[in-house]
Amino acid sequence: MEEKKSLFERWIILEADLVERFGKKPNMEAILFLIGMNEYRGRVPKIKFSKEQKQELMHVAVCTLLCRGGYYMLEGYDDEGWPHFRELKKVETDQNTLAAQDIFLKEYILDYFGVD
Repeated sequence: MEEKKSLFERWIILEADLVERFGKKPNMEAILFLIGMNEYRGRVPKIKFSKEQKQELMHVAVCTLLCRGGYYMLEGYDDEGWPHFRELKKVETDQNTLAAQDIFLKEYILDYFGVD
């Protein structure tokens, strides 16, 4: 029976895949931005997103990831293609340190990308 890879090992695999696809190692914000872009159903503008729009895309990513844990539910999309979510339950308070939040989100990101 194959032993499950650690979070660190799986994260390295994801980073290597993203480096191969995009040419550089992404940080957490870049990965969240990619997920947000993937979930956005509107017309992707030919110009760069504004800082506010980038933050919105990262928020979309976090909500999308937390849907997997039953924390949020996708309610639908507005006329511009932005998804809207409803909070179902609060994230546990033991996730309040940056390190704990990082690990918490990484698990959902690895699941999102299908890295076992």
